[in-house]
Amino acid sequence: MLVFCDILDFKVLIFACLMTFLPNNLANNANEGAISLTQQNIDMTLATNELVLINFYAQWCRFSNSLAPIFEEAANKIRNEFPEPGRVVMAKVDCERESGIASRFHITKYPTLKLVRNGQPTKREYRGQRSVEAFEEFIRKQLEDPIKEFYDLKELTNLDDKKRMIIGYFDRKDVPEYGMFRRVATNLKDDCQFHVGFGTCSAQNCEIGEHFHFLNASRAMHPPGEPIIVFRSDKALSNDEDETYHGSLSNFDELNVWAQEKCVPLVREITFENAEELTEEALPFLILFYAPSDVESVKMYKDVVTRTLIDEKQNVNFLTANGVKFAHPLHHLGKTPADLPLIAIDSFRHMYLFPNFHDIHIEGRLKGFLQDLYSGKLHREFHYGPDPSDNEVPQVVGRIKMPTSPPESSFKKLAPSKNRYTLLKDEL
Repeated sequence: MLVFCDILDFKVLIFACLMTFLPNNLANNANEGAISLTQQNIDMTLATNELVLINFYAQWCRFSNSLAPIFEEAANKIRNEFPEPGRVVMAKVDCERESGIASRFHITKYPTLKLVRNGQPTKREYRGQRSVEAFEEFIRKQLEDPIKEFYDLKELTNLDDKKRMIIGYFDRKDVPEYGMFRRVATNLKDDCQFHVGFGTCSAQNCEIGEHFHFLNASRAMHPPGEPIIVFRSDKALSNDEDETYHGSLSNFDELNVWAQEKCVPLVREITFENAEELTEEALPFLILFYAPSDVESVKMYKDVVTRTLIDEKQNVNFLTANGVKFAHPLHHLGKTPADLPLIAIDSFRHMYLFPNFHDIHIEGRLKGFLQDLYSGKLHREFHYGPDPSDNEVPQVVGRIKMPTSPPESSFKKLAPSKNRYTLLKDEL
């Protein structure tokens, strides 16, 4: 497998990765710095810590050696700042010795920094600044409580209705069910907002909850005094009612799967912040470009996708994109924000425009657009014009039509680079 040192200049890359005689500056003291992970201890380390930041390195790579003392110092400072067991660990993997671990985490360049939260790798690599201070700030941010506590009605009625959220109600903070809720919130804090209220609730009296419509709607389905968790969709883009969780609150996997399904919807919004992780899923994009004030088109698109394309979710990513922020891809398609709303496919090779947005209401039209991508018809017709029907005999008048080239993919430029650490949104 081809691997890279993570650097800007390709010539320097080749030189650096051949410098196998460089001294090894990586810390080896087991009592200091980052913990060395091996096949023997990695699973236990990941399972018993809320947060693990791993430095995947190679002894022969100059840039691994440059990062090592910085990472070790940061690990010592983090250990001193968060000494409680099970909270956070900074760890390292020698990918030459532990090639099995490197393969498990799909490591293709050195050094690579990955975050594991509650035993599950996050979608993004760490791509921030490589300094002690930056690592400290990153860890602090990751360990911030993802749940906001509410105390009165106004705090719930004034929440951002463009955000998906999960709202919990518990008697006290020290009950086991809240611990499960917090673990789920930690895993999904980038996808949902989490809110919680505490108080003693009974059939006759609820100190906090009787004022909240979500609790009133849920109380009939729960015995008095039991915790309640509900999902609230993004009201600006959906008319769905709050949905109560009916599963076990003592089963982390069950609660996490339910929350994952709610917080990561079938149709997602693409931003400059999440584009990298979306491209890493390696599925073509079906994108609605919309004007920021056009809520109705977004609702129509989501409705059509949910009703007619759910069986395609393993083959394509359904996305919405602010057409003002992402004006450059529109330019590639020969369009401007004045032409919104528009639907297009980005195959990571080329972009293809859906002819008429309002045709999404014609049964099977949008699904057929996807089928034409899979069959190669979109690419073929862009080069050579519409396919003749079965009853037509193609005729060539004058000179043969010259092939054209469809617009190149724009969103592939936001995919992770194999040779560089940072991607700039201005490049899109």
